[in-house]
Amino acid sequence: MDLVEKGQMLPLMEEFYTIQGEGYFKGTAAYFIRVGGCDVGCHWCDVKESWNAETHPPTAIEKIINNAASYSDTIVITGGEPLTWDMGPLTQGLKAKGLKTHIETSGAYTLTGVWDWICLSPKKMKLPVPEVYEKANELKVIVYNKHDLIFAEEQAKKVNKDCILYLQPEWSVRDKVVPMIVDYVMANPQWKVSLQTHKYLNIP
Repeated sequence: MDLVEKGQMLPLMEEFYTIQGEGYFKGTAAYFIRVGGCDVGCHWCDVKESWNAETHPPTAIEKIINNAASYSDTIVITGGEPLTWDMGPLTQGLKAKGLKTHIETSGAYTLTGVWDWICLSPKKMKLPVPEVYEKANELKVIVYNKHDLIFAEEQAKKVNKDCILYLQPEWSVRDKVVPMIVDYVMANPQWKVSLQTHKYLNIP
C-alpha cells in the first residue's frame, strides 16, 4: 500500500492563506489546503483542474501541516474531493498542533479524519453517505436552476437537526438565481443565503 493510500502523502494542488468566502465562517481568515482528485464531476465546477489527482504531486503531510501551522489556526481542507483520501493522518497532525480543522466535501465517500467543522455540499451525481449527513455542521446546496431548490429540501431532511442550511447561487448564473433564492429564503427562513464573497472581494 503506497503512502498516498495511507494518507501519509496527499496530491496537493495548492495551499493558500485567505479569507473564507462562503458559509458559516465567511469573512474569517483561514489557510486552505486543496487536495487533488475528484470523480463527482459537477459541470459548473470552478476548479476542474483539481479532478485528476495524477497532475498534482504527492506531498508529505508533515510539510503540509508545518506550512499550515505557520499561517493560521483555522485550516480548511477542500478539493477536489478530500474524502477520496484518508484524512486521518493529516487531521491528527493538524490537531496535534492545536489547529481547528474544517472540511468542504460532497460527502460521497466514507468520512475519515478528525473535524471541528464539516461543510457538506451534496451533489446529485453522487449523493453523500449517511454518516456525513449525520455529522454535518452546515449544508451548502449550490443553486444552478429551480430544481436545485427541490434537491435542497430533499437533502435538508437527511441532515441532523442542528445543521445550518445554506443556499448558494452558482457563480456563472448568479444574476438569474439570486432573486429566486432570496424569495425562497424569505418564504422558508430555516434557510440562509450563502454568497461567494471572496469572488466579490476579488481574492482567492
